[in-house]
Amino acid sequence: MIKLKRVYESRGKDDGKTFLVERLWPRGVKKTALADAIWLKDVAPSTELRKWFGHDPEKWAEFQRRYQAEIKEHELAIEPILQAARHGTVTLLYSSHDTEHNNAVALRDSLERKLGSDRESKRGKSAA
Repeated sequence: MIKLKRVYESRGKDDGKTFLVERLWPRGVKKTALADAIWLKDVAPSTELRKWFGHDPEKWAEFQRRYQAEIKEHELAIEPILQAARHGTVTLLYSSHDTEHNNAVALRDSLERKLGSDRESKRGKSAA
């Protein structure tokens, strides 16, 4: 299971393994507050893409398309999240105010598709 949570929200044991998926450290958050989280800068959108998007909901569809292309270029960077998600709950931490149009939402969707295709591949192999 992959959950999403703003870095400013309190976290609990049911969040499982936590990953900060931002290129920049969140404003106003002390490093000690996220000491248990793994910071994966390389899974975040590039600076250019982040600035282009600017959290504009009208650019959401195009942002997702461009971000998916970036994720494919850095597939090794998402591997720690995939490994953890295969064994339990994972929470992606993000700092955006917009809870519907942000990189964590797009990343979760990509990860869930990848995990789903992995499961389908395993089912196909076991049926053979």
